[in-house]
Amino acid sequence: MRKGIPVSPGVAVGVAYCIHEIFINPDTKRLEDHEVTAELANYETARDEAAAELRALQHKVASQVGHDEAAIFSVHEQILRDAAFTNKVRGWIVDERLTAQAALHRLLEQYTVLFQKTNDEYLRERMNDLRDVVIRLNAHITQATNTDPELLNQPVILIADELLPSQVVALKGLQVKGIVTQAGSQTSHAAIIARSKGIPAVSGMRNILRQVKNGDIVVVDARGGHVLVNPDPEQKSAYLKLEREFFLLKDALATNKDQPAVTADGIKLDLLANINGALDATTAVALGAAGVGLFRTEYIYLTHPDVPDEEEQYIAYRDACLACPGMTMTIRTLDIGGDKTVPYLGHTHQEANPFMGWRSIRLSFEHPEFFNTQLRAVLRAAADAKEVGTNVKLMFPMITTVEEVRKTKAMVRRAAQQLRAENKPFAEVPLGMMLEVPAAAISINDMLPLVDFVSIGSNDLVQYLMAADRDNPKVSHLCQPLAPPVLRVLSTVIKACNKAGKTVTLCGEMAAQPRAFVLLFAMGLRCFSMSASFIPSMKDLATHLTEETCRVILRRALTLRTTAAVKRYMAEQLHILAPNLDMLDMN
Repeated sequence: MRKGIPVSPGVAVGVAYCIHEIFINPDTKRLEDHEVTAELANYETARDEAAAELRALQHKVASQVGHDEAAIFSVHEQILRDAAFTNKVRGWIVDERLTAQAALHRLLEQYTVLFQKTNDEYLRERMNDLRDVVIRLNAHITQATNTDPELLNQPVILIADELLPSQVVALKGLQVKGIVTQAGSQTSHAAIIARSKGIPAVSGMRNILRQVKNGDIVVVDARGGHVLVNPDPEQKSAYLKLEREFFLLKDALATNKDQPAVTADGIKLDLLANINGALDATTAVALGAAGVGLFRTEYIYLTHPDVPDEEEQYIAYRDACLACPGMTMTIRTLDIGGDKTVPYLGHTHQEANPFMGWRSIRLSFEHPEFFNTQLRAVLRAAADAKEVGTNVKLMFPMITTVEEVRKTKAMVRRAAQQLRAENKPFAEVPLGMMLEVPAAAISINDMLPLVDFVSIGSNDLVQYLMAADRDNPKVSHLCQPLAPPVLRVLSTVIKACNKAGKTVTLCGEMAAQPRAFVLLFAMGLRCFSMSASFIPSMKDLATHLTEETCRVILRRALTLRTTAAVKRYMAEQLHILAPNLDMLDMN
């Protein structure tokens, strides 16, 4: 049994399905002589299609973002047309009877080994460009995920290096009941995807792809972050029993979807959902969410084949709003950068530490027309939302200074003026800030008069406070939401917001962690935004809490000097308060 980082609670037992790098089960068959000509033609057709796509992308990005940003697609077309690149693939198809997909797989492996030997940052970046080209070309060759048909008919445990939004789109045919990744953390893409779907998941399992093959039986025990490969019959039976108990608990909790979120002493809470689109919004409503506390709009960009224009964005925001009639819909502007990138933004500005660099609102400021397109789309969608009673709120990520707040408000006014001049329906909306940067937490009292509401992004706030990259396995152990410094900062911010009469929501992953939930409630937080699948369990937890009891617990927790001590203490208190939720707790 191996131990990783628990990122989504529960227990799952299933058959392993491995994603090796960007290729999902690359074809290993050898071509017959009569198939070679057809395979070469398939490759040439795919290459022409990919080249046409890149030219169209270059034109679209140049018109919507800028010519410098569009240049990357010209570079990608040059790689695609490179004689050495093409001759290698053709040679392996003809001489070794490889399929085009297998030839691309070999090409990428060869270049990966070659580029890993250099310390030249420029050459390393060209490797990223090569990977992008191969991914695009492979998509045209396959036209669909080359999934093992036998695995499509049964639930699987997905094993991957990391799970990216683009891969999730390609895996829609799979019945995923558990996720294990080599990289990642409690706030990685894989973690967010798993938690949004209520799937048990463990990250940080280094080299797991070397130890597991398709068809192996894998146990994911995400309570403590344990993964067991090919358990003996007794172990398998025990974990299957735990898996049944986990699903029975989830089913039992789901019955409270129509009940309000109220504590044992009658305090009303707003349990909101984090979503990536309209489908997530529909799911959130079905699970009893009071609205949406965080619409991650970047997923529209990350999963789009090129650049979403104003009309496409407007429809996406409108559809999400219509899925939540009579509720709150909090839309966050584009949060690209760090671990979330698109090829047309940021490629000319390589950074040693992208999480602390040119990302989020900083990137939006540098591309005002690009940002303006999103603002216009949100304001237009807000007008339609009003017709069904949905209250749209707009917030900006990674706000650091007072000047940035003023600048965002000015840009929203400009977008509204444009729409008014064009006689396009729009609605004015409350404007808020994501509090993720320690500087903003320190100057919260200066920020509050300028905003209508505050959302605490605990995922980034924790890593910035602890000076530890949450996706770096060497230091990810420092990124703990129950760390004493984190708790003290959160308590200060929540008190300041409440005193100023400004709504404050916490929309990081800690909102759905039972131990943290108890402490946040005691600090005075009344709005929590989380993956929708956790709303039933947090609603149940609320019924076990009283403000007086939780304040006593908080006072004691704030006296503890280490994260380990806080975690132990809160595990004990949670077991006393709500022993029925032990299975949903994570170490």
